[in-house]
Amino acid sequence: MSDLRIEGYASLFWTRDLNDDVTAAGAFKQSLEAGPIRMLHQHDEAEPVGVWDEAFEDARGLFVRGRIITATPRGRLVAALVRAGALDGLSIGFRQVKARRDGALRVLSRVDLWEVSIVTFPMLPQARLAVV
Repeated sequence: MSDLRIEGYASLFWTRDLNDDVTAAGAFKQSLEAGPIRMLHQHDEAEPVGVWDEAFEDARGLFVRGRIITATPRGRLVAALVRAGALDGLSIGFRQVKARRDGALRVLSRVDLWEVSIVTFPMLPQARLAVV
């Protein structure tokens, strides 16, 4: 079985998530310049499942493109679930660096992005992946 290529938006700028967070354009800039972003399954740092070959901000949000590595048991499981349509969410793991309140919203203007996970239920429902 070969590695599975995927891509999608892990975050959309100015879009409210289920935790009342909104990410501002440019929030990921420094993290993306600092080095690679990890690919995890369900935010489990114990077993990375692939690599993000590209991660960048565009006018819409944080776009990622990568490969689920099927050489590991977890990678094979995640790839099979993605192919079957059981997993299609993306979710970011981060630490807030700079934010402000805007009513009920937390506006994130700078974050330390640790990872982008493939998840069942993303905090931002529109953050979805597609098989390339």
